Amino acid sequence: MSPFSLLYKWVMQFRNHLYNIEYKAIFQFETTVISVGNLSVGGTGKTPMVEYIIRFLLKNKLENKITTLSRGYGRNTKGFRMANEQDDANTLGDEPFQIYRKFRPAINVAVGEDRVLAIPSILYEQPENEVIILDDAFQHRSVKPNLSIVLSDYQHLFYKDYVLPSGRLRESRSGVSRADALVITKCPDNLSAEEMGNIRESASIYMRDKPIYFSGISYGNCYSPYMERPVKEKIAVVTGIAHPEPLLEFLKSKYKICKHFRFQDHHYLSSNEIQEIALFAQENQVDVLTTEKDWVKLINHSNFEASLKNHLFYVPMMVQFLDEEKSFQQLIEETLKEH
Repeated sequence: MSPFSLLYKWVMQFRNHLYNIEYKAIFQFETTVISVGNLSVGGTGKTPMVEYIIRFLLKNKLENKITTLSRGYGRNTKGFRMANEQDDANTLGDEPFQIYRKFRPAINVAVGEDRVLAIPSILYEQPENEVIILDDAFQHRSVKPNLSIVLSDYQHLFYKDYVLPSGRLRESRSGVSRADALVITKCPDNLSAEEMGNIRESASIYMRDKPIYFSGISYGNCYSPYMERPVKEKIAVVTGIAHPEPLLEFLKSKYKICKHFRFQDHHYLSSNEIQEIALFAQENQVDVLTTEKDWVKLINHSNFEASLKNHLFYVPMMVQFLDEEKSFQQLIEETLKEH
């Protein structure tokens, strides 16, 4: 590890120590708080996991009693904000707006940098609220969740990684022990029981006999509200996510990819970039496939190309547990009953 990584690691360990000895305040609230987070930077599948939990809670008759809370990365607003019909990806951030657009009015969506201040604001505005799901809050020690779920990407397992800047970890590997459950995400469908056992054995050193689950990504049929026709054989792909490789592998099995417009995670496309994509689709007579996260940014862009509507589809994605899904669901149910 580089000297910078060691310094960063010591700073984070000292910060966590201050919380552990209660020198820094930790707040616990009367409502049930479920945290979904990770140890590393980059995409581990937090938003699909949050959506999975939302769907499960809605099946348990908690409609209009759920709020998701995140910082709202990349938004052009500040402070606490409860999503409403005037909001878009610019005011909420791409992932919160994706959740709001998909689940409204069954749940509420809020953004706020300071969770300690945001949670009382949610309870004041939504007194019937029973569950708050914190998105990307594992390092936000000032709020104590009733259930903490930490995710680790199968391709970048936390116990093989290092602290920034040598690796991708936001804190040392031992930090995962604060979680109540670990989910290894983006696993291949054919992951063997033997490999699951090996990963469990390595991760258990840090998890201290807490449950470890395995999940993959399931892709749905490409969808567009503007058209009912199927997708053309030749496509262009637009991604602004951390790891587009699994999506590309899925699409390659069904279509011929003529071009991949790849942007960094949370990237907001410029007018020129949108025009370039629209022009490519028209000149090459291809359809444009993108993620749902990128879709909500595209269609709400002030300079969204009307001509692109006749070519644009998004690919829905959902979490798919490879084993012990019932155990994971029971963990959530027990948390609700205990609180």
